Amino acid sequence: MRYDDSPPPPESASSVSPDPPWYSRRSTLAVAAAALAPTALAGWVLTQVLTGSGPGGQPPQPKALPASHTAGAGAGDAKSSTTTPSPTASAPASASAPAAPAKGSKGPLAGRTVVIDPGHNTGNFKHTSEIDRQVDIGTNLKECDTTGTTTNSGYMEAEFTLDVSRRARTLLESKGAKVVFTHNADRPWGPCIDERARIGNEAKADAVVSVHADGVSAGNRGFHIILPATVKGGAADTSKIVGPSRDLGERIAGNFARSTGSAPANYLGSGTGLVVRDDLGGLNLSTRPKVFIECGNMRDAKDAAQLTSPEWRQKAAEGITNGIVGFLGG
Repeated sequence: MRYDDSPPPPESASSVSPDPPWYSRRSTLAVAAAALAPTALAGWVLTQVLTGSGPGGQPPQPKALPASHTAGAGAGDAKSSTTTPSPTASAPASASAPAAPAKGSKGPLAGRTVVIDPGHNTGNFKHTSEIDRQVDIGTNLKECDTTGTTTNSGYMEAEFTLDVSRRARTLLESKGAKVVFTHNADRPWGPCIDERARIGNEAKADAVVSVHADGVSAGNRGFHIILPATVKGGAADTSKIVGPSRDLGERIAGNFARSTGSAPANYLGSGTGLVVRDDLGGLNLSTRPKVFIECGNMRDAKDAAQLTSPEWRQKAAEGITNGIVGFLGG
């Protein structure tokens, strides 16, 4: 029941060139598009349009949640689960993502680099001592990674995140983007949360999205986007990415709601679908615009029915992709 996007082991945050001008553009077109989303998100967007912005001309900031909220005491960037996945309880074979097409250099995102971070790793359950290792996230120490959660039938979050990520990669590459993964089920566990952040930094990504699904109690439904708080300490300094990350998150929220038909989470974020957190190493250590998306609650039967559907996962990938395209001006 946490939002952990696991960052990797090494913790080098390369310096970034000044954020491109696109980061400060909060076009009314994007806001209007998000207004087409389900009820809660639509109400929030409409409020933004009518009231303009918060004090000082800046958009109102969603309240930052304490580290314990839905994350559990001492939780890392990833959710931990007490349920051991059943080796036979995975998604249908048809759930496998389509093969990625050959990368091209043409399209609205030509010249852009997007880093996709599939949350967790299916091997984490077998490498608990390795992922329990503490890593520096700038402001304190946290677990290298966590196991992630599962549905009640045993479908693993790590399977879900990799499938959606691969689908998003196919869509993004079709638009000309260069897509980098933090991992592709090509390692036995991890990477750690600090390494995941470093991969995005070193790729000089124009946008980074960490894909997850939540694991809270039944009855809690919907998606939410986690935005970086302003954090400065040790190797962490998010001052340059808070603004552009919010823009990225808002665009993904609107497009995800419209594409999937899902509403913003009913258990946090006050109906906006946006949550600010300062306890995630994957965000704290990032020097590139970055957000996490919790696509739904794996422990709620209705949400789980969507998350285990290949058709719904394709819609989720489309929503994430469309949000990234809007953010990058493609």
